[in-house]
Amino acid sequence: MPVLHNRINNNALRAQVQADNVPRTTISFYKYLTLEDPQQTRDALYTAFSALGVLGRIYLAREGINAQISVPTANVDALRDTLYQYDPRLDGLRLNIALDDDGKSFWVLRMKVRDRIVADGIDDPTFDPGAVGEYLDAAAVNAMADSPDTVFIDMRNHYEYEVGHFENALEIPADTFREQLPKAVEMMAQHRDKNIVMYCTGGIRCEKASAWMRHNGFNKVYHIEGGIIEYARKAREQGLPVRFIGKNFVFDQRMGERISPEVIAHCHQCGAPCDSHTNCVNDGCHLLFIQCPRCAEIYQGCCSERCRDELSLPEEEQRRRRAGRETGTRIFNKSRGALNTMLGIPDPEKDA
Repeated sequence: MPVLHNRINNNALRAQVQADNVPRTTISFYKYLTLEDPQQTRDALYTAFSALGVLGRIYLAREGINAQISVPTANVDALRDTLYQYDPRLDGLRLNIALDDDGKSFWVLRMKVRDRIVADGIDDPTFDPGAVGEYLDAAAVNAMADSPDTVFIDMRNHYEYEVGHFENALEIPADTFREQLPKAVEMMAQHRDKNIVMYCTGGIRCEKASAWMRHNGFNKVYHIEGGIIEYARKAREQGLPVRFIGKNFVFDQRMGERISPEVIAHCHQCGAPCDSHTNCVNDGCHLLFIQCPRCAEIYQGCCSERCRDELSLPEEEQRRRRAGRETGTRIFNKSRGALNTMLGIPDPEKDA
């Protein structure tokens, strides 16, 4: 029986991808569809994708598939064919092609079976995730953006919203998507008569969110087809104004795609204009935060003096200090308040 998981050291794989001159394309896709046996689907696709040289992160559940991958550019059509041949319901599946891409976004293929492809916390048997809002193409998005009867809702996390968002879009303050859903319903209660446009990176979160809003009695619910990625691509192709400002955060080694030239975020350490995310290089931390080149030099890629000083200690002492330390919530931390606490930044709302 073939090995259906990676057995090579990650550092070796990373070096291999960096040295490889084969052109690669970064792609994301998702599909809500019922998978009777997600594990069987996972194993079959793992074998097929490995043969195509696919790298990346893929989640499967009974409710569908969610993928962020890179594939040799010459194999993109073969990828489409493979998906269709495995399950005809995947025929015509939209593949979101990355905008700002060198193909070095992933270096290993990881495929996991989960309870949900998007953890939503919904426990309502009457909820129909297929009863989604109306799709909007790029031209329709711009028309909605110009309408005073429209509210744009960003269904992403704070660290994504912080570096880029649609003009005047509302942020739903929450640590998780499951917490955002009831808050979105609460925040939009006063806007039931308006058009509600929901968006996210590639469409997977806002599609489910649009169904949840409709389930809660909202009728004028829309979501952007293909999310920010597809909107920006189509707007550029059609010569339309791009109404998304800043950078689109992406969940791979690039950590962002430049959509517009504006830099709307700031370094979390000195406050200088900056929208470059980094993970603290201290293995006992790995906090995701925004750091400008000057602070990267001063703090040696760390989020704080403590992490910088700890990094200079002997490896044995570093391991001793890391033992038992909880770091999982610091990677891709979602809330502004939690991030400020970790960086020691005062919270103006709490201090008011």
